[in-house]
Amino acid sequence: MSKKLRFAAIGAVAAIGLTACGGGGAGSGGGNDTANADPADLTIGVAMPTQTSERWIADGNNVKSQLEDAGYQVDLQYANDDIPTQQQQIDQMVTEGADLLIVAAIDGTALSSQLQAAADSNIPVISYDRLIRDTDNIDFYVTFDNFAVGQAQANALLVGLGLKTADGGEGTATGPFNIELFAGSLDDNNAFFFFNGAMDVLQPLIDDGTLVVPSGQTDIEQAATLRWQQETAQSRMETLLTGSYNNGTVLNGVLSPYDGISRGIITALQNAGYGPDLASTPKPLPVVTGQDAEIASVALINQGVQSSTIFKDTRNLAEQAVTAAKAFLEGDEPEANDTETYDNGNKVVPSYLLPVETVYKDDIQSVLVDSGYYTAAEVESGQAD
Repeated sequence: MSKKLRFAAIGAVAAIGLTACGGGGAGSGGGNDTANADPADLTIGVAMPTQTSERWIADGNNVKSQLEDAGYQVDLQYANDDIPTQQQQIDQMVTEGADLLIVAAIDGTALSSQLQAAADSNIPVISYDRLIRDTDNIDFYVTFDNFAVGQAQANALLVGLGLKTADGGEGTATGPFNIELFAGSLDDNNAFFFFNGAMDVLQPLIDDGTLVVPSGQTDIEQAATLRWQQETAQSRMETLLTGSYNNGTVLNGVLSPYDGISRGIITALQNAGYGPDLASTPKPLPVVTGQDAEIASVALINQGVQSSTIFKDTRNLAEQAVTAAKAFLEGDEPEANDTETYDNGNKVVPSYLLPVETVYKDDIQSVLVDSGYYTAAEVESGQAD
């Protein structure tokens, strides 16, 4: 019996509840004996969703480089937001004998057969940032505290409106303020955590009239942005402006869950006459939130165009994914700091959650530049080297 399976059996006897929480994943059979293998003889398949977002490029590069630094071989694949392509890539990784998979899914419900094949081959699977749903064949989940991300985005919106201060105190503004709500893609489980976290903060203020949503679109299905696409967000913002703001109503703020969506929103607003130069327009650019600290949006924050972003240090996420991968491949179980929150529809997946930071203009230097995430020149140009 492998070391990993012995641990699972002991855990089943001594801690039934925790074992039920973890469930049986793709690698839980322990058929692949990698505990004593040379890392150079092991291959880890890394499936990333797209290269259209600089965030996912950074994730892929960080995971690959850290795994290679640990001595493993890495098969890194991007699927360009095409579900069949990602399915084929994972099928190929399994067929070619990958010893472990790290998967950031395009659609968290579309990989059941691929993960069953991994389970049949006793290949452990780590779900990366986006929870893979409706399957038992996930062993671990690494991500950020996504509900807290949504709360942070909502609080950043309130700070921008003057209802709160950056340190969490009460602001001097009283409202009412007109806002609109955007959400991520409904096939991404994180979109629900972001939106629900934000509404946890915003709903009481909507209920008491401090915040008003002129379009009336307050459900996630109405606010969703398929595949998180910038162009889709721009189109919806244009429709909202035409439908709810053509009578002189002024938009004060927009909850945006992702920087690419934020840039689409800002483009639509600027095309409609909103701008920071009040000498040329009576409509000041609304407060617009964001997420992922993409360099193009960081530059906009530095210029006073976008209000804020949520920084999720993907270097740390990659490090945690590598730590979990090493634990599995050495016959152990990775450390989870959450065994209750992330129910994928079949089981609660043991998870490791990382913290996040809100970045306003005044935080760019200390949070992003001093940490080495970007250089001052990149922030100035809006382009990563």
